[in-house]
Amino acid sequence: MKRYEALAEKIEEMIQSGVLTGGDKAPSIRQASVQHGVSPSTVFQAYYLLESRGLIRARERSGYYVNENIKNLLPEPGPTRPAVLSTNVKVSDLVFSVLEAMRVTDIAQLGSAFPAPELFPLQKLAQSLARANRYSDPSSRGANLTPGNEDLRRAIALRYMTAGVSVSADDIIITDGALEGLSLALQAITKPGDVIAIESPGFYAALQMIERLNLKAIEIPMDPNEGLDLSALEDAINNHGIRACWCMTNFQNPLGSSTPEEKKKTLVSLLAKYEIPLIEDDVYGELYFGSKYPRPAKTFDTQGLVLHCSSFSKSLAPGYRIGWILPGRYYESVRRAKLMTTLSASVPAQLALADYLQQGSYDRHLRKLRQALESQQAQMVKAIGAYFPAGCKVTRPKGGYFLWVELPLSVNSLELYRQSLAHSINLAPGPIFSSTTNYDHCIRLNYGQVSGEIEEAIKTIGTLAHELIVDK
Repeated sequence: MKRYEALAEKIEEMIQSGVLTGGDKAPSIRQASVQHGVSPSTVFQAYYLLESRGLIRARERSGYYVNENIKNLLPEPGPTRPAVLSTNVKVSDLVFSVLEAMRVTDIAQLGSAFPAPELFPLQKLAQSLARANRYSDPSSRGANLTPGNEDLRRAIALRYMTAGVSVSADDIIITDGALEGLSLALQAITKPGDVIAIESPGFYAALQMIERLNLKAIEIPMDPNEGLDLSALEDAINNHGIRACWCMTNFQNPLGSSTPEEKKKTLVSLLAKYEIPLIEDDVYGELYFGSKYPRPAKTFDTQGLVLHCSSFSKSLAPGYRIGWILPGRYYESVRRAKLMTTLSASVPAQLALADYLQQGSYDRHLRKLRQALESQQAQMVKAIGAYFPAGCKVTRPKGGYFLWVELPLSVNSLELYRQSLAHSINLAPGPIFSSTTNYDHCIRLNYGQVSGEIEEAIKTIGTLAHELIVDK
């Protein structure tokens, strides 16, 4: 056991035994460091782990406090245990049927992949779009084609560099959302029949792309707090001829797990050892709680094997469909593929976002968004504890806007999904997150929706879940 894990266990015992109770302030970083004879960084890691378990919460400029609802917290799910087998993927029909229901606007969208529109600065974005259209130079149209608008690429690079990630504007290709970047990355490094290592449970769009490109998937177990099981990944590399690995290292969809920084470094080193590229989907990285930006795996890439993708769709402007990719050594292959397919992301949208970023409002917006999401996570977790059946388990991520809920085994999540739709509530059933339709007693819930709708929707889902147990 690592030092920070041992320290986290000690503090958790103090909380569970009542030595520290709800609302109590935890020892400061300095106090804990002296008291336990460890470095401040070890204390930080222990507190991040306790925070991810929902035991403590950071308050800006005040320190860490024990969660006030500690006695009502549900347990967290344990590590997932998928069969580590190479499989052909056939999920599109199920995924499309679920996505079709998300088009209905007059229902509670707890199954949506986006936060509520009310959480975004839509008016200021509209002003930036108007300015971009008013002052854009038609003669510079060609300059905004692939790899994309230079001002926007510089602004993106600056954000990375400020966070300690070495990135140049010339490393970036602007894409139609992160999804296009991920697709271009997969096409650049694979051919039909190749085996791709993916997370389990994992992002359904990754499964759809693997299916469309006639690739095979091998599902790697996940820890809800720490991400991929690297031992299982290395075993799969040695036994299944893996060609690439696709994962989310920050606030993974659907678990919400985040890979610790040291483990990200180990992941990159492991894949580099076997010359295997990593497709890193980091669309939720800016939505962290607390004060520390979780640097991506790309930070530790010295061989150009990490194809890092992100976008503004989850954090700023969902409808603008502007993302980017840092393709590393595959830059030219990705750039040419982009030119041969969509040619360019929307130029007005690129110019609008470049203008918005130059106004200096983005960080202020992100602080408000993070605070809203953290508050709404606590609201949803509390409601799940109050209304869901006994035996449920729920993740408590330290960022993003998804909760993964394990229901009692007798509750079929597809049936719960159908019944919830009949009550004007959407949710994401577990089977869409696996190539083998595992997780049929699990659901993903989006707490980034209209705050006033959350408790009533959770109450209804809980009632339906209770009924399904009775029916069983």
